[in-house]
Amino acid sequence: MATPLSIPDVSDAVYCHDIPAERPWSRILRQRQTLRIVDSEGQQAVDALLYCADDPAERYSSQDTLRVQGSAYVELGTRLISNKGRVMARVTADSCGRHDTSAGCCSCESNAVRFGEATKYQHACRENFILELSKHGLTKRDIVANLNFFMNVPIDPSGAFTVVDGISAPGNYVDVTADMDVLFVISNCPQVNNPCNGFNPTPIRVMIWDPPEMQRAGRADIQSQSSVPL
Repeated sequence: MATPLSIPDVSDAVYCHDIPAERPWSRILRQRQTLRIVDSEGQQAVDALLYCADDPAERYSSQDTLRVQGSAYVELGTRLISNKGRVMARVTADSCGRHDTSAGCCSCESNAVRFGEATKYQHACRENFILELSKHGLTKRDIVANLNFFMNVPIDPSGAFTVVDGISAPGNYVDVTADMDVLFVISNCPQVNNPCNGFNPTPIRVMIWDPPEMQRAGRADIQSQSSVPL
């Protein structure tokens, strides 16, 4: 299991939100801010996409990320690379140990093919992404191969892989620190036909911290204000 590089003080978080089961979320993560994704109840897959906030045509590239890392998995220290070869963000803390960027996101169409026509109209991550991206002027054409935080997808020597039971325990988290301003889009995966969510989608929590020097400056400002006599 990975060891966190740093543990920010929860009281210093500038943003905190619980994403309900099966729902999407998005927010601009400013350069050097850190986003923590918490698997609140365990075994919950979190699909994610990243776009350059200034130019959404530059977006996360799973292929370039795997190529640069020389690793089949996303883990502590992984740099998340854009389709222009730039570092968009990096994993700076991780209490789970393994995340996927090969298996993609579920969709109504893939559900029907894999699990039968009766599942075609079940909600899926692709539909979550379409809904959330529309808030930022983007469409289904802008969906690319995504990250799957907390999803366990072992890859054997032949290159074959499958989704198996998650290894994430309740309260496990992953921290992603931005190297540029990024639009961070999440689908809290609604899949119930494979074990990526333990067949039971659950809520997750997201928290954001400013860079440490901004936190220190903020605390110093509060202290100086409290020392001013009334």
